[in-house]
Amino acid sequence: MASTASTFDVSNAGLVIRPVQPTIGAEVEGIDLSKPLTDELRQAVRAALLKWKVLFFRDQSIDDAQQAAFAANFGPLYTHPTTRHDAANKEVHAIAAREDREYEKKLGYKLRPGEAYHTDTSWRLVPTWGAVLRDVNLPEVGGDTIWVDAHLAYETLSDELKGRLEGKHVTHNFVPALELSGHDYPIVAHRIVRTHRETGEKILWVNFSQQPQILGLELSESRELLEEVLRQYKRPDLQARFSWRPGTVAFWDNRATVHFAVRNYGDFPRELHRILIADEPLWTDL
Repeated sequence: MASTASTFDVSNAGLVIRPVQPTIGAEVEGIDLSKPLTDELRQAVRAALLKWKVLFFRDQSIDDAQQAAFAANFGPLYTHPTTRHDAANKEVHAIAAREDREYEKKLGYKLRPGEAYHTDTSWRLVPTWGAVLRDVNLPEVGGDTIWVDAHLAYETLSDELKGRLEGKHVTHNFVPALELSGHDYPIVAHRIVRTHRETGEKILWVNFSQQPQILGLELSESRELLEEVLRQYKRPDLQARFSWRPGTVAFWDNRATVHFAVRNYGDFPRELHRILIADEPLWTDL
């Protein structure tokens, strides 16, 4: 279990980390994301990310190019095939509420309200490992994002459920969305219980926005087990619920978390800009 201290000091890099929950989420002070990172600072940020799984940087004034430069400290940037982006900044993806709602209407299947817990690009054979998100246009109230500690979600399962899920693979079906954008990619299946390559933690990893189905089981048993996973994700004690305000940047580890965007702001044109960080092929072996 992670420390529950209110702060701890990464003194060698001048960072102060303020946890928002005991095992997931921390606000980071002492860094200006508009400036290049020293190697020492880059290592300190990565170490904090591995510990807390999602980091929040407040009072930052950066543009798309500076956001991309920060993300590039941690790996090659990935251009998503279905999200809007400018030709000059193809790695910067607009996450716009209005476009998302219109897009989902065209998918051919409905997501159950409040249950689209997911991780980005899990439909790929080699998913992106990290993401950097910043606010562009926020509602005055609402629009929180929830991150789930996928390791704690696994650890707090019963031994019986752990045994039933171990070794099972679940589908990540992004084909309908890709086809709408003129792209072709097969349905991929990943292990439900995965081991994080850097921390060694076991994680519970299902994307409920992509029609999951557990392979090798009757549909009824697949649904039963997936409901148990979803029940874990919905537990408040496994979550960090974060409220955005202008000048906020979030950086999270896709391998250790799932997340959920709370849409409680009506028709407001909320928009965030996201950058995805590619992973090495070894991720497919996890």
